[in-house]
Amino acid sequence: MQAKTWSNPLVRWIDDRMPVFTLMQEHLVDYPTPKNLNYWWNFGSLAGIVLVVMIATGVFLAMHYTPHVDYAFESVERIVRDVNYGWLMRYLHVNGASMFFLVVYIHIFRGLYYGSYKAPRELLWILGVLILLAMMATAFMGYVLPWGQMSYWAATVITNLFSAIPLVGESIVTWLWGGFTVENPTLNRFYAFHYLLPFILFALVFLHLWALHTKKSNNPLGVDIKGPQDTIPFTPYYTMKDMFGLGVFLIFYLYFVFFAPDFFGEPDNCIKANPLQTPAHIVPEWYFLPYYAILRAITFDIWFISAKLIGVILMFGSILILLFLPWLDRSKVRSGRFRPIYKQFFWIFIADCILLGYIGGKPAEGHFIWIGQLATAYYFAFFLVIIPIVSLIERPRPVPESISAAVTKGKAASGQAAAAAPAE
Repeated sequence: MQAKTWSNPLVRWIDDRMPVFTLMQEHLVDYPTPKNLNYWWNFGSLAGIVLVVMIATGVFLAMHYTPHVDYAFESVERIVRDVNYGWLMRYLHVNGASMFFLVVYIHIFRGLYYGSYKAPRELLWILGVLILLAMMATAFMGYVLPWGQMSYWAATVITNLFSAIPLVGESIVTWLWGGFTVENPTLNRFYAFHYLLPFILFALVFLHLWALHTKKSNNPLGVDIKGPQDTIPFTPYYTMKDMFGLGVFLIFYLYFVFFAPDFFGEPDNCIKANPLQTPAHIVPEWYFLPYYAILRAITFDIWFISAKLIGVILMFGSILILLFLPWLDRSKVRSGRFRPIYKQFFWIFIADCILLGYIGGKPAEGHFIWIGQLATAYYFAFFLVIIPIVSLIERPRPVPESISAAVTKGKAASGQAAAAAPAE
């Protein structure tokens, strides 16, 4: 990295000893970015901004929260009612979790469609999956902290799943609980982990960005950058584009914060946890519903493997399978724009994920069971069967030689159309 000469003497003095300003100039201003990125590429930066909001509001809430089963519920009520702007911090944090998962899911689906997991960005994709896993662990532990009815029973049900693991399952559950039931040690453990994991998440995001800036961004065409003619500086072009996207996103986000703060929550969680009274229907937060549907999909034992253990394996497998996607898809073409067969199955997959989310919020009875089983079967078939086969038999459409060639071709076509149009 070649140091830049700065006019400000203080900046020059600092940068000469630690080139932080040169690093920022190189990666935030002059960073060469594909010139054809669309608004689907905004969601990565939005996820980073929401993460900062979540950490900042979380630190504030931690100052006033009491991690004890006798006081946790009341301390949350006090934050909302008595602490100055405590209501704002809590609703930013609670709804921020939903916004975080929303933008990350869109970010992942965009990567699936445009082939952002393909070489040479395999490590970038793997780090993204690890970020998702860290997010899920952080969100689950945070959901327990208000110590409402749904918090308590969700913790009981989910932690009990580990008991299905042969030999060590019971020991894992006992360690998670800190005893033989969900009680005060459990709440203290979850509070400690919920405070620690966001910083681990931040470290993973840093590695994710490092991998991104090493191999550069993918683009809607899925073609590699051929030279300077294919790129533009990150600032001001994409900085302004990200700011516009942030403005639109904040309108959506803050609507829920100010006008519907409990929209994503469960009414039962407004009741203090009672170990002697089970809610009629235990459901996790909306962003866990597809995995919850997969967990409950298998209702029968297979040989010596219990249905509970199979459900746990499928639930974790539904996320871990993403790690192997770069090697399951053998197509030479990245972008779904040029893959007509893959594109059709991709949109069916999107609908399948939405269906799984719907089934996860319904009781495991009647027709919801077999619908959930079919949706689960398609989920895994998409990765293990459809993608490998389609990548071998599909004949993709011609891919442009470069980003600039596609842009030039589009302008030429527009110019020819304008010349052919009759004069008024």
